[in-house]
Amino acid sequence: MRAAILLLPLALAACGQAERLSRLGRAPDLSPVANPTQDPSWRPVSMPMPAPQEPPAVANSLWRPGSRTFLRDQRAAQVGDIITILVTIADDAQLQNRTQRGRNGTETMGVPNLFGLERQARLLPRGASPASLVSTTGTGSSDGNGTVRRNETINLRLAATITQLLPNGNMVVQGRQEVRVNAELRELTLQGVVRPQDIASDNTIRHDRLAEARIAYGGRGSLSDLQQPRLGQQLLDILLPF
Repeated sequence: MRAAILLLPLALAACGQAERLSRLGRAPDLSPVANPTQDPSWRPVSMPMPAPQEPPAVANSLWRPGSRTFLRDQRAAQVGDIITILVTIADDAQLQNRTQRGRNGTETMGVPNLFGLERQARLLPRGASPASLVSTTGTGSSDGNGTVRRNETINLRLAATITQLLPNGNMVVQGRQEVRVNAELRELTLQGVVRPQDIASDNTIRHDRLAEARIAYGGRGSLSDLQQPRLGQQLLDILLPF
């Protein structure tokens, strides 16, 4: 059992380093272009929908239901169409918290007189005094100090694909972009729900118009590996209670 516990960190480290060993001496591989709906982790999005309504009569009318202009609309509207997402994030936040706590307690209990029973030696151990049977003292203190400083600026344009049309006309979009510079691979993934009314005439939409937006920006490569603590250190941070 002890040997298994000692070998567990080595096994976890070997599993985590397998990907790095597979690309020893070369840059990270780009992911293949594939249908996002074929990913095993992809799930259709279900959102609250209004009650269905009967379409109005359009006999002898030049206006088409669902059209936004009399001319052909070049904006994305069907599954498989491409739309450009404008990602502009400029966040600057600073948080600082400190909590101090201290407690002292002292308890003393004795029974000097109890119907004369305190005189019977067989009730108490030898040398015990009825006047001071129990005496406890406790002292505890804690001091926690945390600071968070975040400054992020992202300005990117990402082409996403419509993967689903919801019954109320909204569209689910999903996009992924990978850029490799030397031995570092930068990844940007995005998913959300957009309204057709929010799409501009040039077929672009701002990221803050996406409902349920999921935006991830990170990377893989030599620099990202150096910024991560070793697996053994991560394991100790999880297991050690102090």
